[in-house]
Amino acid sequence: MIQRNLYIKQVLPFIDKPFIKVITGLRRSGKSVLLQLIRKELVARNIQEENIIYLNFESFELSEITNAEKLFQLIKSKITNKAKYYILLDEIQEVKSWEKVVNACTIDFNTDIYITGSNSNLLSSELATYLAGRYIEIKMFTLSFSEYLDFKRNTEETKNIYDHFNNFVRMGGFPAIHTAEYESETAYKIIYDIYSSAILRDTIQHNNIRDVELLERVVKFVFDNVGNKFSAKNITDYFKSQFRKVDINTIYNYLNALENAFIIYRIQRYDIKGKEILKTNEKYFTGDQSMIYAVMGVKDRHISGVLENIVMLEFKRRGYRVFVGKFNDLEVDFVAEKADEKIYCQVTYKITDETVVNREFGPLLKIDDNYPKYVISTEQNWTDNINGVKHLHIADFLLAKNW
Repeated sequence: MIQRNLYIKQVLPFIDKPFIKVITGLRRSGKSVLLQLIRKELVARNIQEENIIYLNFESFELSEITNAEKLFQLIKSKITNKAKYYILLDEIQEVKSWEKVVNACTIDFNTDIYITGSNSNLLSSELATYLAGRYIEIKMFTLSFSEYLDFKRNTEETKNIYDHFNNFVRMGGFPAIHTAEYESETAYKIIYDIYSSAILRDTIQHNNIRDVELLERVVKFVFDNVGNKFSAKNITDYFKSQFRKVDINTIYNYLNALENAFIIYRIQRYDIKGKEILKTNEKYFTGDQSMIYAVMGVKDRHISGVLENIVMLEFKRRGYRVFVGKFNDLEVDFVAEKADEKIYCQVTYKITDETVVNREFGPLLKIDDNYPKYVISTEQNWTDNINGVKHLHIADFLLAKNW
């Protein structure tokens, strides 16, 4: 197991604190491994193994534990003394009304509770009602480029980081495909199976979606337009052009279901000058760039959107709120905010001529404040900074500890 330090550091301050630790994220992004790392940390703190209750609800052994009463009785049977028990519940959304059990355990027993789930509805209003003010959420993502390099250091000789980055672009960050060396075809089959599982279990079944074919066509539209601005109406207009009438509310519902399952992320537009969030023409990205290639095939025209996708996820991992920027009639790929920090970022594949330089640097040069501004690309030898706007190779940007 690779130590997922980014997430372990978020968990450690809350061990033995009266908060339920809720770990959410895309299926197969590493939530189960994080629970095992937490378990390992508890043992290192001299917690007895019999006082650690670990239940994985994707295991066939627990297939009969489908409701709150059965889950409560199972946990109760494992608590045999008045010592503190550490309860680790993996993919808890498989159990109906599980939140009642978690709430009861905090009242009836001396417990410290950690749960994972692959749907953001874990933190729905119903959970908030039962556990208001008593849980903290840890959002988990697939491997960052830095974590990907940690995997590769364990499985092969160190390459140039730019060569590694080219592989990361295509193979993405699902840990499962980096535990061994796979050919592209095999890797994409694994990724497609992960995607299919997330679609089936966290989207279709969770939301009782009947028109699966329409849902899959919506996904393909989003994946084919990653990095482009569009709205639900654009999708309905597309289907209309294909002689298929689709209700716009259905599209909204499908997009929300996909977002709740972390298959896609909706990034709102932000008026930099007016300092307000705009309600039209958002951008959509995916929970891992490799799903685009696994579902759509490898197409060169996707590269710009894929690079934006990688940068967006890195901002999210580091706890930034991410927006697409608008400055008068100009666009800024990302405005990222956290506390009193702000970063402006343009992402482009290649800086080929003066036109591209003006297009990428121009909007940032017009923003009159002192926050960091970056243009990032795949150029290794283009090192110019223009009037305080820095250029970096995207790999160097992703590996930078501070921006």
